Amino acid sequence: MEPNNRGMRFAFLCVAISIALLVACDRKELQLGERRLQTDLSKNGASALNRSAQRSPTDTSDDLTFYCAAGIRLPIKQIVVDYEREYGVQVQVQYGGSGTLLSNIQTARIGDLYLAADESYIQRAREKKLLVESIPVARMKPVIAVPKDNPQKITSIQDLLRPDIRVALANPEAAAIGRITREILRENQVWNRLKEHTKVFKPTVNDVANDIRLGAVDTGIIWDSIANQYDQIDSISVGEFDQKSYLITIGILSSSRKPTSSLKFARYLSAQDKGLKHFADLGYQPIDEADLWQEHPEILLYSGAMLRPGLQRAIDAFQEREGVMINTVYNGCGILVSQMKAGEKPEAYVSCDISFMEPVQDRFLPPKRLAENDMVILVKKGNPKQIKGLRDLAKPNISVGLAHPEKSALGKLTKVLLKTKGLDQLILKNTKVDSPTGDFLVNQVRAGSLDAVVVYRSNGMSNPDNLAKHLDLIEIRLDLVSEAMTVTAVQTYAIAKDSKHKQLLGRFFEQVLDQESRSVFESFGFRWISKTEHNDG
Repeated sequence: MEPNNRGMRFAFLCVAISIALLVACDRKELQLGERRLQTDLSKNGASALNRSAQRSPTDTSDDLTFYCAAGIRLPIKQIVVDYEREYGVQVQVQYGGSGTLLSNIQTARIGDLYLAADESYIQRAREKKLLVESIPVARMKPVIAVPKDNPQKITSIQDLLRPDIRVALANPEAAAIGRITREILRENQVWNRLKEHTKVFKPTVNDVANDIRLGAVDTGIIWDSIANQYDQIDSISVGEFDQKSYLITIGILSSSRKPTSSLKFARYLSAQDKGLKHFADLGYQPIDEADLWQEHPEILLYSGAMLRPGLQRAIDAFQEREGVMINTVYNGCGILVSQMKAGEKPEAYVSCDISFMEPVQDRFLPPKRLAENDMVILVKKGNPKQIKGLRDLAKPNISVGLAHPEKSALGKLTKVLLKTKGLDQLILKNTKVDSPTGDFLVNQVRAGSLDAVVVYRSNGMSNPDNLAKHLDLIEIRLDLVSEAMTVTAVQTYAIAKDSKHKQLLGRFFEQVLDQESRSVFESFGFRWISKTEHNDG
């Protein structure tokens, strides 16, 4: 038995040693894996990011993962250094062709930000539900790039087809410059010949520039801003490429677990007094109307009181996501217009009716239509005075509430409507209250102080209990088609010409126009007439 016991003890000892060795190896491998992560991000793209996500499924830090077009490397490196120094946030950047990065994003479904060399990739990301907001940054144009002093005397696209000329191009499937080169030269019926003549296709625009710099090829097509960054390269502008510039755009990915932090970095990168200074220094053309930097922007918004039910939810959601403050002043539009004429300067304005946008239009960019809202009559539940239309408001012993014609769009439209029907003086005799807002009139008829009020449909629907328990709604019948304009208010919105936050406000109104916000407005009786337009700077 003794030999058997020794054998068992020896076996147990071997197992214990093996387990200890495995644990030690696992620890060492884990440490090595963590050190390799930074390298993997740049080498292995989506697979590396997936491994990172598996290690940290509930990342609560402010660190950001940023996919960036390779041709934008130089300004981004400087911006990231500045941002990390100012705010202590680590930004892990993965560079590559815009198309390659988009494929990685679609595969990995993780990360925070994506900067593409052309906005068409941002649009594709939107269509694939990979991206939420976007901010325009700067513009570029394609050029022919040659070594310093152009030794081969290349002056046109046709020269690239010469037998003695070695050409490098960016891969159209991987890089924005490659795809755009293909599109433009196809239109000019040159692409197929140039494709066959090209010596090498490179994954990024930087690789093309480096081949030209090193003399591996005689020429290539790159961005004008990239050519400006190389002392050894000259650029040649040609008519085929001068027709249009292309928009560098940064977007916040749907996969981001830190959208507010991501938006803050994107705003910093695209601010004219922060990130865009680096773009300008390196030969890029920053967009016009870029925002000024504020870590926590505060926006003054004027809005007609009638819009509060539909607008406030969008405001609350936008403030929370963007980390900004929108100070909203709701009132009758006549009062708001008077305040603006007296010197108040809101950065955006949502009007109750287009007629109250026109008096201050010189202060704003061209307005856009948002919604329509009809005027209706509200009476106590059960309609005890048997009011069936406007004419009944002129009957004896009917107490009526109307909006003030100078302090509100509702009052102005009501006055026009009553005058059109010849009822203005008759109903005026029964008018007990004139208010700058419809909300006050609704409360008065609910309380029994008035028999009937003329308000917007949205005023009556702002509280579900109004029509369910307390009030009846009477449609205003039209005798003539021409009267339709007198009972319908058209709500418009506009951004101030001198606003320092035009891009931010553009994103705000995108949120106001999205499907979720539209559903809210329609639930309060508004008719949607807007078309969503992404702001491209």
